Amino acid sequence: MELFDNLALGLSVAFTLENLLYCLLGCILGTLIGVLPGLGPVPTIAMLLPITYVLPPIAGLIMLAGIYYGAAYGGSTTAILVALPGETAAVVTVLDGHQMARNGRAGAALAIAALGSFFAGCVSTLMIAGFAPPLAEVAFKFGPAEYFSLMVLGLIGAVVLASGSLPKAICMILLGLLLGMVGTDVNSGVARYDFGIPELQDGIDFAVVAMGVFGFSEIMTNLELRDQRVEIDSKVGKLYPNKQEFKEAWPAVVRGTAIGCALGILPGGGAVLSSFASYTVEKKVSKNPERFGKGHPAGLAGPESANNAGSQASFIPLLTLGIPGNAVMALMVGAMTIHNIQPGPQVMSSHPELFWGLVASMWIGNMMLVVLNLPLIGLWVKLLTVPYRVLFPAILVFCTIGVYSLNYNAFDIWVTAAFGAIGYLWAKLKCEGAPLLLGLVLGPMMEENFRRALLLSRGDYTTFVTRPLSLTLLAMAAFLVILVALPSVKKKREEAFVDEG
Repeated sequence: MELFDNLALGLSVAFTLENLLYCLLGCILGTLIGVLPGLGPVPTIAMLLPITYVLPPIAGLIMLAGIYYGAAYGGSTTAILVALPGETAAVVTVLDGHQMARNGRAGAALAIAALGSFFAGCVSTLMIAGFAPPLAEVAFKFGPAEYFSLMVLGLIGAVVLASGSLPKAICMILLGLLLGMVGTDVNSGVARYDFGIPELQDGIDFAVVAMGVFGFSEIMTNLELRDQRVEIDSKVGKLYPNKQEFKEAWPAVVRGTAIGCALGILPGGGAVLSSFASYTVEKKVSKNPERFGKGHPAGLAGPESANNAGSQASFIPLLTLGIPGNAVMALMVGAMTIHNIQPGPQVMSSHPELFWGLVASMWIGNMMLVVLNLPLIGLWVKLLTVPYRVLFPAILVFCTIGVYSLNYNAFDIWVTAAFGAIGYLWAKLKCEGAPLLLGLVLGPMMEENFRRALLLSRGDYTTFVTRPLSLTLLAMAAFLVILVALPSVKKKREEAFVDEG
């Protein structure tokens, strides 16, 4: 009964006019940035982060969440119609979704993607509502040593499960941890690594780094590409799958939802890994694997359901343990700290209206996205004909205003520009910015819990291995490191992400 009472509280919060409008705005923006290649949820949320200063906490988080899972919907539209994935998780959608469109079944493909995503979103939202409270109860038993070990596991898991080079990801995380140490030491009050610059005594603002690495650098990267007007086929066809397509798609939707929910909880899991894993599973269980890549409904339904379930399930470790599993969740931590809300198990008890309002808004947002995506397909796809050179000045101005509004300090703009140039260089070297962001967010939290654990144990470093829960978490982290080092696992990992490159 308590669960129903909590959901009723969430619906009462989410159904206010203000929160409904921000949920709708988030869904529209999410769909828009999913449709437009070169944009994505991370740079968009990074650019909009300063706006949350002036918004109520619940409205701001509802909007940012809508952008995140809305991007998964929008990315599938262009992936199916023009073989151009607007979002990374939609890369797999191109394989069978675009082939269905070329076979004259574009409408059916879009309907399968939208309905599969809606089902997956609803299930993952119910999972958050059901599993988050017991996980939060467990989290209350965590001490500083356990939190430090959990964060170590989170960072290692994010590296192991993410795509790209492992050594480069490790280096980026270490750099993020170092950047997190800049500023005044909380315990001693002494400024460190500020190089005599007064503006650095308060540390490097999280939003400044995020907007530089993901906003400014994305602009520079996209300006290198020549503007290409996309040829759009206006014949979408009927928006309903036939009986055979439905029969082949619905088991894949169920399996994809289960995979997305399971992998979304893991650090580094989320939408991208879930979609690749689902496609692999569908090929394994199919009686006709040779049909994949030629317009098989299961090859579209599974990954689309998995990426949406994965994106929403990734809220579980954030809301229950305070651990961001990917770059978007790290940005959500930034949005919560802006309003002096510490992410973790105490959110559910100290801010129940925020927690349950956010959960309820996900269900409402998924309904909005189905309505937005199917009737407005023509509008979304026509946006692809807008040259990027027209879009980037507005994005640049928006970024700059957002950075300045953080502290009303021009120094922040120069820091953002510097990180934009560095981020552009990292993109050239194929170094992902997401691990850096996770390191920057978790670094201060790890240091605080590490030092607090040593204070409580009077300087005894064995406290991290003598406490059973802490030892278990560290053992899991060590197991992941050993596992990914095995040649067979390394090869499988490279094969899983070969299409993404």
